[in-house]
Amino acid sequence: MASNNVEPMQLDMPMDDGSSAEGGDIGSTWNDTSYSSNYLVENPTLDLEFYASCYSGMAKIQRLLFIADHCTSLRVDALKMALNYIKENTFNTSLYTQIYCRLTEALKQQGLTPEKVIGQIDSAWIESRSKKGASNLEKLDTDLKNYKSNSIKESVRRGHDDLGDHYLKLGDISNALKCYSRSRDYCTSGKHVVNMCLNVIKVSIYAQNWNHVMSYVSKAEGTPEYSPNSPIGTKLHCAAGLADLANKKYKSAAKHFLAANFDHFTPDYWEILSPNNVAIYGGLCALASFNRSELHRLIITSSSFKLFLELEPQLRDAISKFYDSKYASCLSIASEMKDNLFLDIYLAPHIKILYNMIRNLALVQYFSPYLSADMNKMAAAFNTNVNALENELMQLILDGQIQARIDSHNKIIYAKDVDQRTVTFEKAFNMGKEWQKKTRALILRSAMLENGNIIVRSPPQTRGDDGSNPVTQNNHTASISVVAK
Repeated sequence: MASNNVEPMQLDMPMDDGSSAEGGDIGSTWNDTSYSSNYLVENPTLDLEFYASCYSGMAKIQRLLFIADHCTSLRVDALKMALNYIKENTFNTSLYTQIYCRLTEALKQQGLTPEKVIGQIDSAWIESRSKKGASNLEKLDTDLKNYKSNSIKESVRRGHDDLGDHYLKLGDISNALKCYSRSRDYCTSGKHVVNMCLNVIKVSIYAQNWNHVMSYVSKAEGTPEYSPNSPIGTKLHCAAGLADLANKKYKSAAKHFLAANFDHFTPDYWEILSPNNVAIYGGLCALASFNRSELHRLIITSSSFKLFLELEPQLRDAISKFYDSKYASCLSIASEMKDNLFLDIYLAPHIKILYNMIRNLALVQYFSPYLSADMNKMAAAFNTNVNALENELMQLILDGQIQARIDSHNKIIYAKDVDQRTVTFEKAFNMGKEWQKKTRALILRSAMLENGNIIVRSPPQTRGDDGSNPVTQNNHTASISVVAK
């Protein structure tokens, strides 16, 4: 017997490293929930060109740089796309220089000559863009001062927004946030407030300031113009879902993503999230946190979210397999998706946690109908080995997710028997105590009435103007006073 096997009723004994068991790495793959940003994805199946086309602005640049950081096979292409996008759409010369240097190093590592592939660094572009960016900034700042001197609120508000947009093109997120926030004092309608909130939310997502995101989502939802089923409502649901995902509130995040409307995602709708993101974020969070009835009602039979899942057939199949209790197939599909999901800037820190929650939920649901289960058959159903499965079940028992005992020798897990005799006696005893308490109160009241310690008086009756005696609620109540003797 392996050294890390646990005898029955000894579930609190220390465990050896799971790698000593046969196939122990299978369990560690799912149960290790620690996140390190220093990882590399070796075999992604991501269509980078299509992926990048779903985003724009700072979101596109951040996602491409994240892929370049964590995938060697896509690094050169991701850096090229980011470099070209920055050159065509922004004034961010410092980031252009940084990416060019990184791209040069990546090409050298592949044995290529950077000058032949991407040419020399475009110094003329850097100089012209720097001058144009500075002149535009000066012009916008001057215009804003003129608007303030004329005390035209609408012009001042738009001036702050234009200045914030320009700071974003310069790559200055903190100043962009300040400009968008300052426009709040010059909003003259609920529509202006919502627009200000969306701008602040967008920049806060870039900065990953999730408390700020939730604060401004609440402010936008408090305006009269807010409607949950509107395009603005979908943006706010997605922003709140991202914030809840970042804060590891997976069930709340799933509900926010499920509230999004597929029809609102037009090509130019929002640069931060694509409908594919909504499907993946919402589907994985739901799979990890919903029970069977919620999964069926809110995901499988949902006509609205089904449109999102059509974009991600692998995830749709995984959810269907999970609901059909085909756990090995579900977990196998999820494992195939994992490499691509590790390249998502917002989802990557949560992949191990979500996958572990999904597997644990599958184990709990598998065992719930049985009084006992053969761990050999259970291991086959989950495509793992008995020793790794035993370690997982032991942890679930210690965490209180499964009420059971493990027979490590015979490889059988037994559900804890509920002693119905003891439960019945406890219920009868509690009912007896309650009856005794009420009986004593009745006896005391009867004794006090008999000895004149309690006097019941009816309230005086009042007559109406016509001499009648109207019946009111007070006619049916009596005052009780206790007389001490």
